[in-house]
Amino acid sequence: MKLWGGRFENDPDAAAQELTRSFLFDRRLYRHDIVGSIAHARMLGQCGIIEKTDSDRIIDGLQSILSDIESGVLPLDGDDEDIHSFVERVLTERIGESGGRLHTARSRNDQVVLDARLYVLEQVSVCSSRVADLQRTLLNHARTNVETILPGFTHLQHAQPVSLAHHLLAYFWMFQRDRERLRETHSRTNVLPLGAAALAGTSFPIDRQMVARELGFAKVSENSMDAVSDRDFVLETLFDLSMVMLHVSRLCEELVLWSATEFGFVEFDDRFSTGSSIMPQKKNPDVAEISRGKVGRVVGDLMTVLTIMKGLPLAYHSDMQEDKEALFDAVDTVLLVLTVLNGALGSLTFQANVMRDASGQNYALATDLADYLVQRGVPFREAHGVVGKAVRMGIASGRDLAEFRLEELRAFHPGIEDDVFALLTVESSVATRRSEGGTSPERVVQQIKKAELALTGIADP
Repeated sequence: MKLWGGRFENDPDAAAQELTRSFLFDRRLYRHDIVGSIAHARMLGQCGIIEKTDSDRIIDGLQSILSDIESGVLPLDGDDEDIHSFVERVLTERIGESGGRLHTARSRNDQVVLDARLYVLEQVSVCSSRVADLQRTLLNHARTNVETILPGFTHLQHAQPVSLAHHLLAYFWMFQRDRERLRETHSRTNVLPLGAAALAGTSFPIDRQMVARELGFAKVSENSMDAVSDRDFVLETLFDLSMVMLHVSRLCEELVLWSATEFGFVEFDDRFSTGSSIMPQKKNPDVAEISRGKVGRVVGDLMTVLTIMKGLPLAYHSDMQEDKEALFDAVDTVLLVLTVLNGALGSLTFQANVMRDASGQNYALATDLADYLVQRGVPFREAHGVVGKAVRMGIASGRDLAEFRLEELRAFHPGIEDDVFALLTVESSVATRRSEGGTSPERVVQQIKKAELALTGIADP
């Protein structure tokens, strides 16, 4: 059904029609389109713009269409140009002339952005909830692994021992920032565009506040041209989801490394692993690898819409319909990844003994020896040099610092006493990192409590 055929003598070229048609992807907005149309029809009747009897017939017809679509009685197919054309065609077929009055005082320009905003408001909330699920799983692991020690890395080289709980909580806070961004995006999306019409508003005495109240919008748009041409809310959503996936990718990268034999820190459950078609012994972390790979897809969706919007003058342009596929793809991808990754993360087995043994290797306690000297009045830069020389000797002799004899250590600095060996353990190293936000067990326990409060403090929008 064409909503604009009166001006044209010839039917559109078949290929051109295929290029401009959006029904194959925007039909998933049927519910948002119908709900928005019901609110619009009710307002038209209430304001006396159309007869109340027409308004009531339109509302009843739209409700029956929604019911029939969701029950499967009415399939979402046909050669309609878009979801708006489909709904109006079916409505007119069912209730006759009254259906043609629905589009009074609106345009597809404000209608489509209404549908998109309703969709984003809904899906941002769902995405935030899935991120919160992942945070809960990280918290559950943190609670049981406060005393579990593993190597902390910088430059992917052994740096200092840390608590596994502390390491996992770093991802908790990344995802917390993601949920904060999603909440802020929800707030900025929560603006009614309907009533902007094509770009200039309408001459009919509409009540936009009434429509906003019915649809649950916090406010109405201030400028009709901005309302129909704005896709900032789509871009913000895509950026937020890209950040979620970036953090997912970093987490998955570590899980892939940790599951390798050379690390051996973690084992994936069989339900979230795959095998090899040729090597019988293989157990591959495919869930983590594919989740890591999906970040490119979501970032690509963001780049798609950024590129679409970068040079568009005011107001609406058909380029903007290309935002839907990118938005839908990003949301679908993120929700699937978060669901599967949460299951995989929850079923992980951490190899605490392997982690602990690795955490003291490669002179990971060198900073502790330097700090020991500083506490005895040695300037840090001098202490750094002293310990560096000790490490060099250790490398040459194939020994760790804790394996040195006291007289050997004293040869590097006379301030070293036999109490130093009590400090040259991974447990002591972790326990002494008591600064706020540090990895000591008592600080990690405090952090877990703060994380619990932070998680409950942000309700899903």
